[in-house]
Amino acid sequence: MDALDLARWQFAITTVYHFIFVPLTIGLAPLVAGMQTAWVVTGNERWLRLTKFFGKLLLINFALGVVTGIVQEFQFGMTWSEYSRFVGDVFGAPLAIEALAAFFVESVFLGVWIFGWDRVSKKVHLACIWALAVATNLSAFFILAANSWMQHPVGAVYNPETGRAEMSSIGEVLTNSTLWAAYPHAIAAAFLTAGTFVAGIATWWMVRLVRTRRPEAVATAREVYRPAVLVGVVTILVAGVGVAVSGDVQGKLMFEQQPGKMASAEALCEGEEAAAFSVLTVGDLGAGCDGVRHLVTIPGLASYLGTGHFSGPESYLPGVADVQEAYSERYGDLTAAGEPVTYTPPLEITYWSFRLMIGLAGFSAALAVAALWFTRKGRVSDNLWLSRLAVAAIPAPFLASSFGWIFTEVGRQPWVVAPNPTGIDQIRLLTERGVSTAVPPGMVLASMVTFTLVYGVLAVVWFRLMRRYAVEGAPDVVHDESPEARAEDADDADRPLSFAY
Repeated sequence: MDALDLARWQFAITTVYHFIFVPLTIGLAPLVAGMQTAWVVTGNERWLRLTKFFGKLLLINFALGVVTGIVQEFQFGMTWSEYSRFVGDVFGAPLAIEALAAFFVESVFLGVWIFGWDRVSKKVHLACIWALAVATNLSAFFILAANSWMQHPVGAVYNPETGRAEMSSIGEVLTNSTLWAAYPHAIAAAFLTAGTFVAGIATWWMVRLVRTRRPEAVATAREVYRPAVLVGVVTILVAGVGVAVSGDVQGKLMFEQQPGKMASAEALCEGEEAAAFSVLTVGDLGAGCDGVRHLVTIPGLASYLGTGHFSGPESYLPGVADVQEAYSERYGDLTAAGEPVTYTPPLEITYWSFRLMIGLAGFSAALAVAALWFTRKGRVSDNLWLSRLAVAAIPAPFLASSFGWIFTEVGRQPWVVAPNPTGIDQIRLLTERGVSTAVPPGMVLASMVTFTLVYGVLAVVWFRLMRRYAVEGAPDVVHDESPEARAEDADDADRPLSFAY
């Protein structure tokens, strides 16, 4: 394998691995903040128990996300240095803003929240977790601003003397139409992940306690875990609607900006009106369109997703062959090495990642419906199948989010910076031209193996910690440790900071 293939694999492995932690942190931070708010407002200790419980899981996930995310920054300047040289003036700005305006805020207020239970007032402590929640979502905005620029360059000009893209308007970068379609979708998916996580764990605990038949256990299931189930279920339902609506907006924008991605998502070989949505396709997608057959379809749905029309001339979707012909005429049909350029992404990856993204989200919907039914009218359930569904549903939105990210990035190929035909068409970069010319394949391979092994160890640590503390459950006894709730101690100022989890 050459340096390009290895660099692609390395970035794919580290990015997908890092993205496992991102949606849960983004969605769970506001939910934990909401639980703590309920405690401060009502004084009901159930919400403090849940805050401590899910707050501990949030901290574990946040730590692993930070550790794995740092690696991303270094790859831009090493294995992808040619990419950074070409777009660094634009791409680096949102990332710098993210670090200064969001990540530092997260770090500072998270530290106060961890160690400040008995140091700052209730309201200040509550403000800290809300600051973390807002900063986490703000961080996602700036990261997506950088990525959306790669999907649809705006606010920049091409300098022919330096051969680089240079920013002309940060405002245009931050108001990119692609960004404002992608951001709500990513945030809604994050809340879907967090809602499923909370509902899944709380449902498992509710069923487990009720099955013991002990009155005190059943009371805990009713008083502590059933409210958490409802918080998770409501989050799933609201976020599910957000995912569907924002996904529809993204699909129509994708049709305008990257028609090859839409064609590949449907394995649509030839352009057609009233294009059907393919539920199941057989054939060797890896070989292009040879032998591809759509066995199960929904008439007109693919056209609606792309154009907003089920039939008629307005519903026409270009196929893979149409996109290849149009892009070859506009951008040339040979690479720098004289090889033919394939202007449509790999069909097998885009087709199946798109369907897995949608299909896996169905587990969250199933859990929400089942949990609502079994907890209706104040009930708690001992249904073993509900418990099993809860456990099975927890990883599903994590995987759905990862497949959505894979679809977004692979679907942009062969571009690392896709052209913007309606604007700055000169700013474009094939992926093969973004890889470093100075880093040898052996070095890329060595770092990829090292990262994969280290990440594998971290994955085991993360899973064992999350499982351990999820199985441990919410604390049985909690105390209001805020300064206003306890008597003043003469030696209070000399007490060391305590990790209150």
